[in-house]
Amino acid sequence: KIPPRHSRSPLQTLTISGPRNRRRSLPLPPAVSLWDRTVAPPGAPTVSRRRPNPQSSPAAPPPSSSSAAATPTRIIYRESRQKVGFPFWQQNWFIVLLFVMAIGFFGLALFLFLGLDFDEASPSPTYAATSDGVEMTYGTVLKLMHEKTKFRLHSHDVPYGSGSGQQSVTGFSGADDANSYWIVRPQPGTSAKQGNRIKSGTIIKLQHMRTRKWLHSHLHASPITGNLEVSCFGGDTESDTGDYWRLMIEGSGKTWRQEQRIRLQHVDTGGFLHSHDKKYQRIAGGQQEVCGIREKRPDNIWLAAEGVYLPIAESK
Repeated sequence: KIPPRHSRSPLQTLTISGPRNRRRSLPLPPAVSLWDRTVAPPGAPTVSRRRPNPQSSPAAPPPSSSSAAATPTRIIYRESRQKVGFPFWQQNWFIVLLFVMAIGFFGLALFLFLGLDFDEASPSPTYAATSDGVEMTYGTVLKLMHEKTKFRLHSHDVPYGSGSGQQSVTGFSGADDANSYWIVRPQPGTSAKQGNRIKSGTIIKLQHMRTRKWLHSHLHASPITGNLEVSCFGGDTESDTGDYWRLMIEGSGKTWRQEQRIRLQHVDTGGFLHSHDKKYQRIAGGQQEVCGIREKRPDNIWLAAEGVYLPIAESK
């Protein structure tokens, strides 16, 4: 017995009639389909795998019982294996992996590019920081080093916990910190321009490169010693006379050069930019106090250290 074409059962059986009318039932797995089998008598010239059309071709005469008894019946069948469908990501996992890795690297590169703070990078000096005789000009970006302690004039976006509460100014020991760079600016309302020389006695302004605020002083008391507080105040569009400092060159020099010792005197209060070895313990641990003192002392001396020194461009 042969099951119908579209019947599917868990376990199909095939009954084969052989000689002496013996019947054997053979189990067939579910994956084997017999819908396209053709029973052919022995000695047939060709065997077709398609079911004949009863309307187009005449029916073949049934085989005689003697020939059926002499030779067993041949059955031709074809296995039909069902194709198992996997999801796209399982069939193409390597391509998916490469795509995910490409997206990850692109996101990382974008994050690094957008998160990079170009102001943090140390500028490349136009002249060597150790060269002698370099003249200072407006627009120069430099670090001021305290002569006695070798600490750099420093600021960061941390306010004082007392006094004015403005952005703090300290002395920092490291020479490679970008928060120690200052831009030399002329007094507003003058004819001085970028690239001009700076003479002794000239009023200048120092702008903190990282936060764009101005070196400032007033009558508030400094946190450690109670002297004049030095802070950072304002910005590119905000400034007042509390940001004015008079350049005073020690010795016989008339224009500011890198190797010269200088003092900066605050115009409003008369205090000199000062520092000492008294250090903060909490907010700026290990950094020393910078303040203003109204008398000249050895602790008032500063030197131009690392920086970008612009070439001289005198106006004609």
